[in-house]
Amino acid sequence: MTSVHSFRRTLSSDLAQAVVALVESEGLRTGDPLESVKALAARFDVAVPTMREALRRLEGLGMVDFRHGSGIYVGPNAGRRVLANPLQSRPDADQLVELLEARRQIEPSLAMLAAEVRDPAGIALMDETLAQAQAQIASGDDRLWLTNLDFHRAVAAAGGNSVLVEVLDSIVLIHAEDQREILRLHGDADDDHAEHAHLAGCVRRGEPEAARDAAYSHLDHVVEVIRARRR
Repeated sequence: MTSVHSFRRTLSSDLAQAVVALVESEGLRTGDPLESVKALAARFDVAVPTMREALRRLEGLGMVDFRHGSGIYVGPNAGRRVLANPLQSRPDADQLVELLEARRQIEPSLAMLAAEVRDPAGIALMDETLAQAQAQIASGDDRLWLTNLDFHRAVAAAGGNSVLVEVLDSIVLIHAEDQREILRLHGDADDDHAEHAHLAGCVRRGEPEAARDAAYSHLDHVVEVIRARRR
């Protein structure tokens, strides 16, 4: 028998997908306003709390943005073609290590390419996400994990190859909840940010080998932390 909780989760997921479809059909872009929670609830014929739950799911993925006293807006991730499954179960430590080891095979080469090409848009996004992460660390913002994912995507984007960016997306965004768990287990946001800043500096200065080594060392360090915590 389907529980009430399971039904609510399914309804919430369906509503979240409906909102994404609404954004696409109306051609809305990041920063564009959405209808109020009450208006959206009326549009989809559901209770306001149920609608709010669906929107909060989308907020966690960066698809919508709640602005206190202002309203709901289209979030920065609304145009992404690859997104996490918000219903996946919490991964165990072995799965997290496998994910990190997969990233360790790919991201150092992407960092090396980024330092060689230094695509201006990718560099700008890299610097923007670093600054945003620093502010989120200071404020205790629980969306830091998403910004950290965007930093790694920005490094890939600095390489100027959109296909490689999509390859990385297919790993880090589909496994986004795993990434959130990795940050929780790592437990040192300042240390993590310092390693990101070092990698960004290598890319910005055009030091391919140093960027490659910085990316590898960063992921290797995270693997060590996760392995130590599973013992």
